[in-house]
Amino acid sequence: MPKTARALPDFSIETDIANGARLLIAGVDEVGRGTLAGPVVAAAAILPGPVPDEYNGLVNDSKVLSAAQRQQAFDWLVGWCVSYGVGACTADEIDSIGIVPATRLAMLRAIAELDPQPGHLLIDAVELHSVPVPQTSIIRADSRSQSVAAASIIAKVTRDRLMASIFESEYPGYGFAAHKGYGTAVHMAALKELGVSPIHRRSFKPVRDMLGHQD
Repeated sequence: MPKTARALPDFSIETDIANGARLLIAGVDEVGRGTLAGPVVAAAAILPGPVPDEYNGLVNDSKVLSAAQRQQAFDWLVGWCVSYGVGACTADEIDSIGIVPATRLAMLRAIAELDPQPGHLLIDAVELHSVPVPQTSIIRADSRSQSVAAASIIAKVTRDRLMASIFESEYPGYGFAAHKGYGTAVHMAALKELGVSPIHRRSFKPVRDMLGHQD
């Protein structure tokens, strides 16, 4: 049987939440949660309404878009959004408090950057109990909600740029521009050869094991 085309995110969840009211809804998502190096980066995005038809196919879960599509979507979104914000937690912060609390903290930092502030949060699979704003957490929201898809694109492009420019030049030889800190075979070989860099997450098992071998 032919493969069924994957449905694009739409604005229906946001419309249902607003229920006819003028309500600013921020989509929130993160990237880099599972990498061995670099920060976890979150973004929050408030859209003015449904994505226009000509950009509909570009505002999708960032994982299913090509790098060129993500860049095109990013360039358009940052000018079209009512507001967007980006927040991050460093590898040191992740090692100190754990990846789940660090993910939440990165999201809080992204939300704090929004101006105006939202009246509701639509979050991909995470609940932010410390935020006194009504919120809805939905599994795989980045593939269902245009606001969360927009946040996923902004977070992904921001983090990829950081890994490919700043960290690639500061810590050459690891291949950060190519693998963005994920545990690829090339990355693991470089880690074994060069040792652990200041942006590696020492609490993550592959890095922790490498440190053990160096003792």
